[in-house]
Amino acid sequence: MNWTKPSPTLSMTAKAIALKEQGKDVISLSAGEPDYDTPQWIKDAALQAMNNGQTKYTPVGGTALLKQAIITKLKRDNGFTYESDQIIVSTGGKQVIFNAFMASINAGDEVIIPAPYWVSYPDIVSLFEGIPVFINCPIENEFKLQPSQLAASITPKTKWLILNSPSNPTGCVYTKDELLALAEVLLAYPHVNILTDDIYEYLLYDGSDFSNILNVTPDLYHRTLVVNGVSKAYSMTGWRIGYGAGPKHLIQAMIDLQSQITSNPCSISQAAAVAAINGPHDFLDEWRISFAKRRDYVLEALSNIPELQLIKPHGAFYLYIGCNGVIGKVTRCGKTIQNDNDFCTYLLEDHSLATVSGDAFGLSPYFRISYSTSLENLAKACDRIKTAVMELKAP
Repeated sequence: MNWTKPSPTLSMTAKAIALKEQGKDVISLSAGEPDYDTPQWIKDAALQAMNNGQTKYTPVGGTALLKQAIITKLKRDNGFTYESDQIIVSTGGKQVIFNAFMASINAGDEVIIPAPYWVSYPDIVSLFEGIPVFINCPIENEFKLQPSQLAASITPKTKWLILNSPSNPTGCVYTKDELLALAEVLLAYPHVNILTDDIYEYLLYDGSDFSNILNVTPDLYHRTLVVNGVSKAYSMTGWRIGYGAGPKHLIQAMIDLQSQITSNPCSISQAAAVAAINGPHDFLDEWRISFAKRRDYVLEALSNIPELQLIKPHGAFYLYIGCNGVIGKVTRCGKTIQNDNDFCTYLLEDHSLATVSGDAFGLSPYFRISYSTSLENLAKACDRIKTAVMELKAP
């Protein structure tokens, strides 16, 4: 039996909460969720669904109304055409990915995962005896996979490539030209499937446009699974609704598995998701302006710390910060910072600031912060990072 480790991001968030409960003034920049409340009309739709008795089982793969909303959204926003039997609704995007890999991975199958990556990808692959194949994508390449790297990593055992844009943890966004270059490699390897994690699709800044690899190469349609959900765009992380769109045979296998694992996702959350997807999206303009302002504040506040390396991301709400300059330095208590885990532990224990080490995302030495919090909190957090770095001494 393969056992996975707990999610590092959730573990760090739990540590921060525990310290807060002890009365410590901890600022947490570890959680990957918007700090805005779910819009009221979405909550109203949930209340109406309960009042209308929509509290029973639904079809395993999602209600007809929600599937239709997703189909309409994919056509409206992305230009993709799907039928109902090509859609699955699950308890969060994580379950969509879990179902897909459970349904398709055999022992020894390889899954290419560009690093840094979302923490759950490799553990889910390993759980089904697949082999994660990591490709380091350094800051010099804006943390993006290069076509030559992809071509060099594909073998006869490659089953999937995972693409995540905008990215967690880096916020990087692939352009159409960059996706086209990757697609040209994939066209030569018809046995490779593509999973595109689009969960941050609506959170783009600086005039950046969202593109999926299918927008530039529709020929990949029959071997691509599009994963999305309502968590990030509508601040519905706790509602647990994600969805996938892909080949009929894969979707049916995923639904069959889901019927034996969780059955249908929450009926009330599904009704709320219909309202979210079909409803107004103009509120996102305000959110995007706010997120971009927060990002720019942190970039400016930390840019003059020579020990840290930053680039300006154009999506999501994360900064992935290089910290090679602190490695080998010593804290006031005499502890040597040997890696990014040590640095994040130091930030939490000595300066009451919760972040997540790059080790969790597969590329060190870095640490990830979420700027999805108030400017007041970000100002305090940046001061704490500056102080923490300044207090470190040479060995």
